[in-house]
Amino acid sequence: TQGALRNRLLSMQQAYPLTPADRLLHKTPFSFDVSVWELLWPLTTGAGLVLARPESHRDASYLARTIIERGITTLHFVPSMLRAFLDEPEARACRSLRRVFSGGEALSPELVNRFFERIDGAELHNLYGPAEAAIDVTSWPCHPGAAVVPIGRPFHNVRAYILDERRAPVPIGVRGELHLGGIQVGRGYLNRPELTAERFLLDPFTTEPGARLYRTGDLCRFLPAGEIEYLGRADQQIKLRGFRIELGEIEAALRKVTGIHDAAVIVREDNPGDLRLVAYVVSDAPLPPLDLRVELGQRLPDFMIPALFVALPALPISPNGKVDRAA
Repeated sequence: TQGALRNRLLSMQQAYPLTPADRLLHKTPFSFDVSVWELLWPLTTGAGLVLARPESHRDASYLARTIIERGITTLHFVPSMLRAFLDEPEARACRSLRRVFSGGEALSPELVNRFFERIDGAELHNLYGPAEAAIDVTSWPCHPGAAVVPIGRPFHNVRAYILDERRAPVPIGVRGELHLGGIQVGRGYLNRPELTAERFLLDPFTTEPGARLYRTGDLCRFLPAGEIEYLGRADQQIKLRGFRIELGEIEAALRKVTGIHDAAVIVREDNPGDLRLVAYVVSDAPLPPLDLRVELGQRLPDFMIPALFVALPALPISPNGKVDRAA
């Protein structure tokens, strides 16, 4: 609804005030929901809006030059593209940056540390939110050296619940599925009543007539101070040889290995009935599979250690800048 988008823009402005001295770079394709706030936020605040050339959201060199030449102070990256941007030699010269937002994928502590090593004087904020709840619903200010990068706390007029399979709240520290309530929750999927009924539920935690919860499909837990930690997708949980495995947990362990910049893990069945975990890694130099298995064995049980490791110069990226797992 218009009210959902309005709440999103007002919450953003209250948390991270833009002024007429700011210049925001719009670079996200229109098919991606982040483009909505990139366009409308500066127009509601009097800040400058700079339009990047089409398809430039995947061109780190162009983005760095544009930031420098146009004095960009504010912009958004998905983590995959943030990594590519930080690899760009001219990134260090982007001294006009005041505030960088990242969302759309999990943001790793390693990438956060790399940001603060490369970009001097700018803030980094982790945003989380599905399109079904007006773009972003939580935020977290990042700091170097943190072992965990939470997705943070909800914006004003947004409620976050972590529920078990019976839709009962879980205790602090216990994983469950994140459900969202409040003004930013959408009305449903156009002409898809079955999917709407599956994902948009009546909200039992409020007396507001007709209020609904959105089931995100994201596994999360509350940390002791009340912020939310993202643990992976429920649909990335697989069962292999009788064990339940979170692919995101394996990817997080790989990113902690010295020399590995990024990783993606999938299940392959190249021969009928032969299911195997395969890890695709981006690293500074070739890493012997035996060494990787030994190091991962210190963090993961044996059944979660990939059978194969494939070195790639970069992970494939989809048109909206996220990791393309199908590729």
